[in-house]
Amino acid sequence: MSTRKHTALPKAQILIEALPWLTRHQGKTVVIKFGGNAMVDEELKAAFAQDVVFLHHAGLKPVVVHGGGPQISKQLDRHGLVSEFRAGLRVTTPEAMDVVRMVLAGQVQRELVGLLNQHGPLAVGLTGEDAHTLTATKHQPRIEGELVDIGRVGEITGTDTGAIEALLADGRIPVVSSIARSADDDHVYNVNADTAAAALAAALNAETLMVLTDVEGLYEDWPNSDDVISKLTATELEKLLPDLASGMVPKMEGCLHAVRNGVHTARVIDGRVQHSILLEIFTDEGIGTMVVPDGSTDAGSTPDENATGENATTVVNATDVNVTEGGAP
Repeated sequence: MSTRKHTALPKAQILIEALPWLTRHQGKTVVIKFGGNAMVDEELKAAFAQDVVFLHHAGLKPVVVHGGGPQISKQLDRHGLVSEFRAGLRVTTPEAMDVVRMVLAGQVQRELVGLLNQHGPLAVGLTGEDAHTLTATKHQPRIEGELVDIGRVGEITGTDTGAIEALLADGRIPVVSSIARSADDDHVYNVNADTAAAALAAALNAETLMVLTDVEGLYEDWPNSDDVISKLTATELEKLLPDLASGMVPKMEGCLHAVRNGVHTARVIDGRVQHSILLEIFTDEGIGTMVVPDGSTDAGSTPDENATGENATTVVNATDVNVTEGGAP
């Protein structure tokens, strides 16, 4: 009997630690951008699906947004199409856009929906095209002072969350592919999944935006130190953006957009760690880097104490971050 008590106690302590967080997040919307190694490693994919289903059953309302950089590159290669990136964005010809659309909506989304639905009839897939969920216009990045045409890469101009909200109200888990239709020319555009997740988080008035990536977070004084900044304000992050590696910029710009448009916290977490989502939301320590609005007194703190925040000084993100998923994916 004493042995059973001893072995069960750590499990009980974990549950008790999660209790205030469960109470805090009950009924709240959480937007999760699925990407990085978590998209290609089988064990990480399975753990991600378990985490999202856990959030659902714990009373939260998860919304998943995904790109598919590695899968798109692989499929383009099969079709004899070159993967080219400019300004960290995938050059997307009309032919490449057909492949992007096929991979995101027909491969990556279907696999993710399938993983989630192993746990019940929960997940429903849609793209940014569906019900005008995402509207975009042609994006032309500025390189060395000149606007450059990189094809069917879109910049989000509008959101309509009606379809997502209807699914959430029906107890479903929306899984959104990061493509959008333009109101200008009726073309379908490849949009950056980090940007799409941030736009939807703001439009849904989400409690939290979570962005999975392949690093631990924002590093202090990289490469001299691998210490991760656990928290910083919107203004502190804005000052750091010019020094970040290109692959990290859309993620952190997304976090900045989210917290400046009603989202309470935005977090970049290491998707290489199994169950990183649960560790971030339901433990006192958390992992990764959290961005909070300026003047925030309690965002991200334990429910019974105020957060003091941590001042960031010099932060240069790891240079080994993957090129951002296109301009997309």
